[in-house]
Amino acid sequence: MDQHKHYIAAQAKIFKALGHPSRLLMVDALRGGEKCVCDLQALVGDDVSTVSKHLAVLREAGVVTSEKRGTNIYYSLALRCLETFLACTGDLVRRRILEQLPLLEKK
Repeated sequence: MDQHKHYIAAQAKIFKALGHPSRLLMVDALRGGEKCVCDLQALVGDDVSTVSKHLAVLREAGVVTSEKRGTNIYYSLALRCLETFLACTGDLVRRRILEQLPLLEKK
């Protein structure tokens, strides 16, 4: 039972890492291939220090990997199953929006 709790805690760490909008935005961008920190910083709009901290959380959780090339650090998705998960959650969000449209049109 104790091993199961550790297993669940490790999974929760992944969900927690994905639980911030900026981190999720970066992960979504990485679905299209690797990106350097400068690209992710421009996407998120935060300072480099904040983006680096977000990326460290994602790396620590095993969601992304990094590779240094010259003066740049490039990130890519390590957790490939996120493609399916993000597509699934995206479909859910779209369905909810479509369900609410008729209610908004009545107002």
